Amino acid sequence: RTFKCNGVLSQCGISTFTQVKVQTLLSGKWRLTNGNGSVSLPAEVPGCVHSALQQQGYIQDPYFRFNDVSYRWIAFDNWTYTTTFTASTQTKQKVQLVFDGVDTVATIWLNEIIVWKTDNMFRTYDFSVRDLLKDGDNELRVSFLSPVLYASERRKAHSAYRVPPECPPDVQKGECHVNFIRKEQSSFSWDWGPSFPTTGLWKDVRLEAFDVLQLLQVSSVSHSYECVVTAKTILSISRKICFKSFFFFFQSSQVKLWWPNGHGDQPVYHLAVGGFQDGFLILNTKSKVYFRTVELVQEPIVASPGLSFYFRINGKPVFLKGSNWIPAHSFQDQLTPAVLRNLLQSAVDASMNALRVWGGGVYEQDLFYSICDEMGIMVWQDFMFACAMYPTEDDFIQTVREEVIQQVQRLKSHPSIIIWSGNNENEAALATDWFSIPVSQRPLYLKDYVTLYVNNIRAIVQEEDQSRPFLVSSPTNGAESEQEGWVAANPYDPHYGDTHFYSYILDCWDWRNFPRTRFASEYGFQSWPSFSTLQPVSIKEDWSYTSNFTSHRQHHENGNQQMLLQAGLHFHLPNSTDNLKRFTDTLYITQVMQAQCVKTQTEFYRRSQSEIIEGKGHTMGALYWQLNDIWQAPSWSSIEFGGKWKMLHYFAQSFFAAVLPVGFEDDDTLFIYAVSDLSSFVDQVTVYSWTDLDPVCTLKSDPLPVPGGSAAAIFKQPVAALLAGCGRCTRLTCLLTFHLEDSSGQQGPTNHHFLCSPKDAQGLQRPNITTGYTVTLHSASVAPFVWLDVGNIPGRFSSNGFLMASRNRTVSFTAWRPTSVAELSRSLTVTSLRDVY
Repeated sequence: RTFKCNGVLSQCGISTFTQVKVQTLLSGKWRLTNGNGSVSLPAEVPGCVHSALQQQGYIQDPYFRFNDVSYRWIAFDNWTYTTTFTASTQTKQKVQLVFDGVDTVATIWLNEIIVWKTDNMFRTYDFSVRDLLKDGDNELRVSFLSPVLYASERRKAHSAYRVPPECPPDVQKGECHVNFIRKEQSSFSWDWGPSFPTTGLWKDVRLEAFDVLQLLQVSSVSHSYECVVTAKTILSISRKICFKSFFFFFQSSQVKLWWPNGHGDQPVYHLAVGGFQDGFLILNTKSKVYFRTVELVQEPIVASPGLSFYFRINGKPVFLKGSNWIPAHSFQDQLTPAVLRNLLQSAVDASMNALRVWGGGVYEQDLFYSICDEMGIMVWQDFMFACAMYPTEDDFIQTVREEVIQQVQRLKSHPSIIIWSGNNENEAALATDWFSIPVSQRPLYLKDYVTLYVNNIRAIVQEEDQSRPFLVSSPTNGAESEQEGWVAANPYDPHYGDTHFYSYILDCWDWRNFPRTRFASEYGFQSWPSFSTLQPVSIKEDWSYTSNFTSHRQHHENGNQQMLLQAGLHFHLPNSTDNLKRFTDTLYITQVMQAQCVKTQTEFYRRSQSEIIEGKGHTMGALYWQLNDIWQAPSWSSIEFGGKWKMLHYFAQSFFAAVLPVGFEDDDTLFIYAVSDLSSFVDQVTVYSWTDLDPVCTLKSDPLPVPGGSAAAIFKQPVAALLAGCGRCTRLTCLLTFHLEDSSGQQGPTNHHFLCSPKDAQGLQRPNITTGYTVTLHSASVAPFVWLDVGNIPGRFSSNGFLMASRNRTVSFTAWRPTSVAELSRSLTVTSLRDVY
C-alpha cells in the first residue's frame, strides 16, 4: 500500500517496516561459484564477483595497470550466489523475499523452485514465498548469466534492424551491445572509465513477514505552501477497509523553506505515521520532510529569438553552479558512505549548488540524495540511458516501466532533485546522425525514441510526480524540441534549452569560442591526476607520458595529444632530462591547462547571465564535466579517484564564489564584470610586473549598483591606455589582478588577467618559493599556478594553484588521517609554472 502525505514538494523518506513486521536480513556471507565449478569462494552480499575475487585473493586490484583487460574473463563467465538460512516467519500471514538490487540477469531459486527471473539492475524485486519456506534450513540460490553474452544474444535476437552503437570505440577497450541490457551503461566502458561489467547482488536481500498491513512508502507532494504536514500523524486502520492512499491536509503559514546552497538554509521537519488496529499499534515510521517549490521557466526574452531556460526555486531565479556526477567506483559495494560524503562536501566547499546525475551510470543510493538534501545541492536527475539508441520490444519496455516507477517513487520526495531528464545526448545523437542512420529509416528510430522516452518514461513521471519538471533529453531545446516532435533539428541551438559543448583544438583562453547558451549543462577539458594517485596502480616503467600505461589509461581518442596541444598554446611544455620529473611536470601542466580553460569558460557563462548579445545570452547554469573519477586515469574530473582535489577544483572555489570579478578583453579593451549573488561593489585593478612583487600601479572604478543574481560591467578601459597610464608596462612585461570591494572591504576572491600567454611573458622568473608551517610561502617574484602537493597524504589545502603576487602567503592543510609536521615536511613539494621548463 502507498500512503501519500499532501505537503510541498518535500522529502518524506521511504519506509519498508512496521511495528509488527519480522525482518530477516539475508545479506552477509554467501557462497560464490563460477559456471563450471572451478572457482568456489565466500562472497559478501551486498557485493559483486570482482570484489569477492579480490577479497579472497583470486585476483589483484582490478585497477592495477592493465588488469581491466587481464580480468575480462570474469564478465564472460556465469556465476551463482548461494546461501542457507533458517526460516522463523511462517507464523505470519504473508512472507516476502525482497532483493533491493540484482546485477543483472539472473534466475532466483528457493529450495530448488524458481521464484523469479531478473533482467534489470535498477529494479527492486519482491516475491511472496510463504508457501515455499520449510521448517529449518532453506536454500536460496541466484544464478547469473554473463552480462556481456546476454547483451550479445539480445542483439542477435533483434534482427529486424540495428540499434546502434554496436560497440564502443576501440580506444575504450570495452564490451559491445550495452544498450540491450538494463544495467550501468558505463560498466561496459566509457571515455573516462574502464570496462568492468559487474555481476552480483549489489544491494541488500531480506525476508519480510507481516499479518495485516505493510507500509511501503511515505511521500509528500503539493504545489503550494498552504498544505503542509504536521510533525505527527496517527492513522486509525480497520481490517475491513481496503486502502490505496491517504491524503493529509494541514494549514500553516510558518513553513521554513529549503534553499539551495548559498541561498538560504535547509530546515527539516519530522513526520511520524502510525496505524492502530483494535487498540494495537500495527505500523509506525518516521521521516524527514523539507519544503520548496521548483519551476523550469521557458518563456520569450526581449530582444532575443527563442526561449529562456532557468530554474526558479521558491519563486527566486537561481543560477545553477556545479558539475556532473558519474559513478564514483566501478564496484558499487566498495563505495563507502565516507567517500560519498567527502565528494559531496567537496562540491559544497567549492561553492557549488547543483550536480547532474548523469544518465550512463546508476541511480544513486539513498544516502547520496539525503546528503544533497542536507547540504542544499540541487540534483538534475537523468534516467539511465546514454549516447545510444535503445530497443522497444515489449519486454524491454515493461522492465523499463517498472524501473522508472520504482525509481520515481523512491526519489521523488527529495527536495534536492529539481528535474527529471529522460536521457543523456540521445536527442542530439538522433538529430545530428551520430550513427549514420539512412534517411529512409529515420522515422523508425524517431518512433522508437518517442515510444521509450515520451509515451513511457515521460508518461510515468507525469503520473507519479507532478511536483517537478521533466525534460526528455539533455541537451535539448526543451519546449521547442517538443514542438518539433521531440527531436529538434538542432538540439544544440543556444537560443533554447541546455547545451553540451566541447572543443579541444580551439584556444580555450578565447571566450569567443564558447557558445553563449541559455544553460551549459556539460563542458570541459581533460587532465591527468597527480602522480601520488597514479603511483599505487603503476610501476616505474609506466611513468612516462608516452608509456604503454599512459596510452592504455586514455580512453578518449587522441586525448593525451589534445592536452599537450591545448597547453602548448599558452605554456612552455616540460623539458626536463630527468624522465620522472618530466612526467610529473607534464601531469602538472595538464592540470594547469584544464583549470585555466574551465575557469575561462565558466566565467564567460557567469558574466552572460544578465546580457543578450546578438540575440544570445541570459545564461543561467554552468555545470562542467565532470566532478569525480571512477578510477586512476586521465579524465575531465576536478576531483581525482580517492578524493584529491585537482587544480580545477581549487579554481572552482573562486569561479563559483557568490561574488566574483571577471576580466576579459574585447577589441583590445579590458572589461571587468561584477558577478553577484548578493549586492553591489566597486572594482580595484592592480598592475604587476612579472619581475616584481611591488605593484606598478592601482586603479579603482566608480561605485556601481549590481543587483544580486546579476552580472554587470563595472570597469572598461583600452588596454593600451591602461598600460600607458602605468608608465612602464607592456603586454609582455605586466599582468593584472583585480577584486571587488564594498563599504566593508574586499568581497569574494582576487582574480587575474594575463595580457599575454605565459610562455611569452618577459621577466617571468623562478620564484624560489620556500615554506614554513602552517604552510607559509615566501616568494621572490610573481609566481603563476603555485601548486602544493603532499603526495599520498590525504587531505586538502585551503587554497592551491594560485597566482602568487605577494612576498608571503599562508595556506593551511587539512589532513583526512592522522599525520605530523615531520611527515608533511618530507612529503611537501611546491611547483610553479617557471619550475617546469
